[in-house]
Amino acid sequence: MSMNLITNSFELFGLTINYYGLISAFGYLMGVVIVCLVAKKRGFTTDDIILLACYVIPLAIIGARIYYVLFSLDQITSFWQVFEIWNGGLGFYGGLIGGTLGVILYCAIHKKNFLKLADIVVLGLVFGQGIGRWGNFVNQEAYGYYISDENLRWFPFGVYIEHCHQAGCECPGYGWHLATFFYEFMNNMIIFVILTVLLYKVKFKSDGIIGACYLIMYGFCRFIVEGLRTDSLYLGPFRISQVLSIVFILCGVAYILYCYFRNKKKKSSYDIIMNVLKNDLK
Repeated sequence: MSMNLITNSFELFGLTINYYGLISAFGYLMGVVIVCLVAKKRGFTTDDIILLACYVIPLAIIGARIYYVLFSLDQITSFWQVFEIWNGGLGFYGGLIGGTLGVILYCAIHKKNFLKLADIVVLGLVFGQGIGRWGNFVNQEAYGYYISDENLRWFPFGVYIEHCHQAGCECPGYGWHLATFFYEFMNNMIIFVILTVLLYKVKFKSDGIIGACYLIMYGFCRFIVEGLRTDSLYLGPFRISQVLSIVFILCGVAYILYCYFRNKKKKSSYDIIMNVLKNDLK
């Protein structure tokens, strides 16, 4: 099965429209729609979410681009290239940091509960990001190692890359590579389903648990997939995304443990008070 790409853009009224940008925009839109649909589960309205998007989306795009540029300075040859996001070059973790700042800013200004909001925002985040991974496909980026075994050259295990630009790659400049963009797309969709089930079927005693579950699941999946990619951003000998994935996992686990012991302590205090009252009544 050939996966050759003819083009990654088209012309409209004299303007060049990149599929990468369209897919990314569609991913953002779907993320907002998803959060609007589940907003009532945490006491928010559609208007709340649309206003939130006005804070989050611009800061997420800015953060994603800053993140990429900071760790790819050797690829930036001119000042204006910093702003050419339509050609690719958006770091997810930078977008997450920028988007999180947007949520914090929104909650601070409009007096909203950050943890309640986080429990529903992560559904839109993981779904929208999964859609956005198809932008990597049309841009022929975010792929993995070269597949030398001809029996494994099929989609979705692999993807055909017409112009491999990764330094040190064993391929002849083109050929089949691990379809890591697709692996992450599937991971995100699975995580989305799990988080949705948790939101609708499980009643947690503490807000933010679903957000913590996202950190753990996405961090684990991204750590694995990142190890298969050939275009990772590095800080010294370490893949930055893998380091941040570990931070995600630790933060998620730490918060769940904090909630568990806090609730256990409250329950113990309640039991002590009830026992005292029962003895007094006797």
